[in-house]
Amino acid sequence: MNVHTARSLIIAVLFTGYLSAQGIAVQPRYADLSLSSLFSSGWSSAAAEELLALQGGAHDPNKRGFTVQNVELSLMGAVDPFLRGEAHLIFQIDAQGESIFELEEAFLTTQTLPFGLQVKAGTYFTEFGRLNPQHPHSWSYVDQPVINTRMFGGDGLRGPGVRVAWLSPLPWYAELFLGLQNANGETAVSFLNSPEEDRFLGRPLVDRELESMADLLRSARWLNSLSIGEETTVNLGVSALWGPNRTGEEGKTAIYGGDLYLKWQPLANDQGWPFVALQGELMHRNYLAADSSEPFIGNPQTLTDIGGYLQVQWGLKRGWVAGMRYESATGSGKDGDDPLRDQRTRVAGNLTYYPSEFSKVRLQLNLDSARFLDQDNAWGLWLQYEFLLGRHAGHKF
Repeated sequence: MNVHTARSLIIAVLFTGYLSAQGIAVQPRYADLSLSSLFSSGWSSAAAEELLALQGGAHDPNKRGFTVQNVELSLMGAVDPFLRGEAHLIFQIDAQGESIFELEEAFLTTQTLPFGLQVKAGTYFTEFGRLNPQHPHSWSYVDQPVINTRMFGGDGLRGPGVRVAWLSPLPWYAELFLGLQNANGETAVSFLNSPEEDRFLGRPLVDRELESMADLLRSARWLNSLSIGEETTVNLGVSALWGPNRTGEEGKTAIYGGDLYLKWQPLANDQGWPFVALQGELMHRNYLAADSSEPFIGNPQTLTDIGGYLQVQWGLKRGWVAGMRYESATGSGKDGDDPLRDQRTRVAGNLTYYPSEFSKVRLQLNLDSARFLDQDNAWGLWLQYEFLLGRHAGHKF
């Protein structure tokens, strides 16, 4: 979508919303419209190219100075009594100053299927773990974890497809998700990847066609939620992905993960404060690279990557949240020194102030250790700020 088309679409949407607000009937109002704007500024001891590798997420602050991390226009609402729709359009400015406008998600979900079933169809974030399906404005830190960037790329794992969910009749909340999506494109880096790329993890890539169901990305997730007393809730989930990769006809990738979220909140609270929230994810990737004719690459080889993060958020008092996060990621097999696969650790601490539910200011300090850095270590200090206009539906617990 070019800039002029994007500008026309945004103006049309905003004008329709304005007319509705003035009581001028354009059409029945079914959709909530919101604009979330996320910016940051800061500095890092890492050089410019090193910083791009350290902060590999597409919405991470990855340059000294100022960053437009994410400006998101969202439309959500009822299509009819049977379907609900969502669309999310995003704009950002990259480290080179280039403007990027894209469709992030657009999908429908059913509302009235029997037996605890629900179907989602369109283009959407794959439901793997806790963080991948979340939009940047709902993150607890200014950047996404290193392991998410390695497994799913800078923009997260998303694409066109269909997903079926089943809410089981067990005495606790237990939901099973099964999905099929396209395995190609720049948002499927562990699988068929972007056609513009000619190498991944040091391996040459070839083009592959969709010939069977095995050439699609298959996903599964099982999520459980339990209450421990009246003040504590815990969510436990396991996720899995299977799909082809572009190293050859025999190339395939499998990613497995487990996630935990625990939140304590006293019954007597001040609009949700105080609270303590613990969150963590562990991921493991087997990347089976097919046989290659290139010298020194040769026979099929499985490249293994493993990593995760653990974070705690402490709601001190109304509007104030302090957090700490520890991350680790490593890869074994050929090209273990590649910035996408080498040994990485990061410790991050932040303090966030929410003047209201429509804005926040966050100060975060990162301490990174990475094998590819000239000095082995680097620090980064980032100030993030966000404002929200309009009505935005709440995110899942």
